[in-house]
Amino acid sequence: MSERLPIQMSSDDRRPDRERDSGTLLKEKPKIKKPPMYRVLLHNDDYTTREFVVMVLQDIFRKSESDAVQIMMHVHTNGVGVAGVYTFEVAEAKAEKSMAIARKFEYPLQLTVEAD
Repeated sequence: MSERLPIQMSSDDRRPDRERDSGTLLKEKPKIKKPPMYRVLLHNDDYTTREFVVMVLQDIFRKSESDAVQIMMHVHTNGVGVAGVYTFEVAEAKAEKSMAIARKFEYPLQLTVEAD
């Protein structure tokens, strides 16, 4: 006959002591790195109208009218301003789309993308 081992019950969880240490190991969640962000810079020129710049900021960069006017005035006064900050792919796409629309309307609008 096999001999039975005495099992002592733990007072806190009613599990046998010998089972308490054999629980499942919890894996730590892997730390997800945030993607690097990039600024889309809008450059001033002497030909693109203020109204067109505001329209681009509203339609492509989803800025409110007041934010778009404020950014446009900053660009007009300082020569360059930030249209928005995005992941690289989004920043590049917005800059390219903005310049394509500007070319369609024969404006020399320039946008560049740089690391934030």
